[in-house]
Amino acid sequence: MGRNKALLPYSDTVLVLFIARAVRAAAGSATLVGPAEQLAGLGLPVAPDLRPGEGPLAGIEAALASSAADWALIVACDMPRLSAPLLAGLVAAARSSKADAVLAASGHGPEPMCAVWRRRTVLPEVRLALDQGRRKLHDLLARLRIETWRPPGEDWTENLNTPEDWRRHLAGLVPRATGVPKEPAGGGT
Repeated sequence: MGRNKALLPYSDTVLVLFIARAVRAAAGSATLVGPAEQLAGLGLPVAPDLRPGEGPLAGIEAALASSAADWALIVACDMPRLSAPLLAGLVAAARSSKADAVLAASGHGPEPMCAVWRRRTVLPEVRLALDQGRRKLHDLLARLRIETWRPPGEDWTENLNTPEDWRRHLAGLVPRATGVPKEPAGGGT
């Protein structure tokens, strides 16, 4: 993207806070994971990366290490179609599961960056993988008992990874789920 996606202007706030609202509504609280110097002024607790530059698996480690809850809902900050009802359904599916992780799934497959993770079983596996230099989420998932949960009828899978993705999203060329503003305030990149 060329800059921190979390801080892109979106709706009436920035992208990470837009997502955090949905997380808080679904799970009761939200903590941001990433560089404290960039996120501290946003008004939410920040769990700094314990291993900066080590990718999404290190972000999962930081999130799980900062939580005391048995289950942790962890989502990427670049998925603007996520909604509180979708995330609440995912949390409910996890609470009734015996798995180590419950991942939201679409026609594209499971999405590990939209998942609920059982802290006591997953955190040791994440730390072991990172200590051994294994950073691929696929490798971690192969070592865990996972379940998938498919949200009913909601298209939520859009990721904003490039400036072109961002421009396309803001231009409205990609259909949006109900409740996401047609014209986000704050302009583009």
